[in-house]
Amino acid sequence: MNDHVSSWDFTLANYDAVWGFVVQFGLLLLFLMLGNILRRKIPLFRNCLIPSALLGGGVLLLINFICKQFDFVLVDNRLMQVITYHCLAIGFAAMTLKTEKSTHKTNRAQVVEFGALQGGTYMLQAFVGLGITLIMFLITRHGNKVISYICGLILPLAFGQGPGNALSWDINFTNTEATQFAGNGSFGLSLASIGFVVASVFGIIYINIHKKVSGLKVRDSKPSDETIDQTNPTGREIPDNESVDKFSIQAGFVAIAYALSFLFMVLLGKLSAFTNSIAWGFNFLWASLAAMLIKVIVKKLRKTQLMHREYINNYQMDRISGFAFDLMIVAGVSAIEINDIKNYILPIIILSVVGALITYIYIRLVAKECFKGFEHEFFLMSFGTLTGTASNGMILMKEIDPSLKTPTSSLYILSNFPAMVMIAPLLLLLSFAGQSLTNALIACAIFFVLWLVYTIFLFRRRVFKKKYKDKPVEEWKEEG
Repeated sequence: MNDHVSSWDFTLANYDAVWGFVVQFGLLLLFLMLGNILRRKIPLFRNCLIPSALLGGGVLLLINFICKQFDFVLVDNRLMQVITYHCLAIGFAAMTLKTEKSTHKTNRAQVVEFGALQGGTYMLQAFVGLGITLIMFLITRHGNKVISYICGLILPLAFGQGPGNALSWDINFTNTEATQFAGNGSFGLSLASIGFVVASVFGIIYINIHKKVSGLKVRDSKPSDETIDQTNPTGREIPDNESVDKFSIQAGFVAIAYALSFLFMVLLGKLSAFTNSIAWGFNFLWASLAAMLIKVIVKKLRKTQLMHREYINNYQMDRISGFAFDLMIVAGVSAIEINDIKNYILPIIILSVVGALITYIYIRLVAKECFKGFEHEFFLMSFGTLTGTASNGMILMKEIDPSLKTPTSSLYILSNFPAMVMIAPLLLLLSFAGQSLTNALIACAIFFVLWLVYTIFLFRRRVFKKKYKDKPVEEWKEEG
């Protein structure tokens, strides 16, 4: 006897269960391709290096807004927010799993300085952003439209880490009654979207100005005589004709890293209210740490000959992270709810303008002080990364250094750990700052002190002059 506990089919009667996710996922890919077409066909977008994913997300947002005027909802905002949240962690896990090595001789002092610059920029964005909205809160607190004191703290997350973390903490602050904040994810996503535009437009303006004013030249691009098989560059990786596809293996490693991070988040969530508050907002960080652990285990297995082949392929990990970040951007932009940001237009504009200016000035000063000989390449990489993503930074830098002749990319790779350490105080204070106005004031003061410490370190030679024993790093010169 057939026991039919439940019966269902694949028709539109079960649209949400069967077709909902596939249709929304298809929309993301469709508009990503449309964004790429717009970028290729419209010179303004192409010349300004506006990401295709940002254009696609913007068009999808506009079409969805028009559809709503006719009571038709095209985009599932909640699902788009979920995709944005997970794609951030997946992209970070794939990036961390890469076994990339430095291709240039790098100075240890400059590695730490690059990390200190990233930490200093985050702290600068945090205390300026939080300071702005604290002032706006004190001015509007007795009015009809109160501007939350905490929303300025989303600036370093939106500019520095992109839509995923900005969305996550926007929602965390929205769910914290003391913040009097109702961004519902759209505030953070809006700031992050503006960050991409800032990275691209400011970067291109910088290149064009310095080409005319300081004689900035594009470094020669010399094609390599050797063709490398990116799917098996060492010859020791698993072949493509195995019983399981090589890409599936790469996806499996990423899935394991994210599964480990999920278990860790569950554990943190059960320990205490405080650990629960920081567990779920840092899924990208736990995914990166889990990926580091996997790399250590794989290295040990290779060393003991228990694993004979190289299973992790850098090229395909790049493809996974690139795909995840493209989806994150399209989904993040399309998930913006216009009604949720109507009351926050003024703080969004002020934070965006001030955030762009202070980031530009600070990185420019540090580049001239610590990275002589390749200060322009360093500036473009850092500014693009700290207002958009690492992809924005790399694209801008390649405009003047297409063959990666300067050590900028190598320094970025090696500075990830010191940068993570120096950014950690900001991440740890996010939940604390949202608990009360007093806590936010304390956090703002701490961010200022940390920014001052990092900045003194970066300008130590100028500050302490002859009393400081460390010799200045010699100006980098192009070999050959």
